[in-house]
Amino acid sequence: MILQHKYFSILIIIVYSLGYQLVAQEQIETPELKTEFYDLRGTNAFDVALGTSVINGDFVDPQFEIYSHFGYKRHLTPHLALDFGYHKFNLAYIDQYNEGFMSFDLNVELLMLPHQRFSPFIFVGAGYNASNHFKETASKIQGGAGLECVVSNQFALKLYTDYNYVASDILDGLEAGGSDDTYFRIAFGVNYYFGGAEMKEKRLKDHATIIEENSITDDENRLKL
Repeated sequence: MILQHKYFSILIIIVYSLGYQLVAQEQIETPELKTEFYDLRGTNAFDVALGTSVINGDFVDPQFEIYSHFGYKRHLTPHLALDFGYHKFNLAYIDQYNEGFMSFDLNVELLMLPHQRFSPFIFVGAGYNASNHFKETASKIQGGAGLECVVSNQFALKLYTDYNYVASDILDGLEAGGSDDTYFRIAFGVNYYFGGAEMKEKRLKDHATIIEENSITDDENRLKL
């Protein structure tokens, strides 16, 4: 489990580094201010999703079960966001086991093409896993990827999947094998973005101020010459 935590820590660093590099490259290639992200999306989002979950544990014949999700996302930059989500799902084996679970996940998300309507995204993070009534609990780490398409300003459809590694080998009620239990989820959902107009106005004002200051500095330098 320690190795898994190290692996996901490295992934988080990679996601953040990629986001930083994309922002820096964007600023170099397009010195003008890009505001398409704030028109299409926004700095905040509520999202809901419905899909299926499947366990990879100690029994055979895992069964796909129902999965639902509700969350909130805050964009720190157009590329990078923090995403907190509540997930409700079942994990089951055919004719052997069926138990309800919930998880509370915090992810770092990288949106690859934030100024376009269609964009892939990846995410990594950590969470807290619990069976119904919190009878069994464990920490976990997760990572995943998906595709998002803005169908109208502020509304986007998404399809994503994630992999969850739980710090427990009794997720399915049986302690066996040499590794902890894991599960996968795949879902289709909707993002509702808001807060874009206010941030766009602020960014435009800040950008205009910077241009004005640079212009004044250039004029002063010319006068000195």
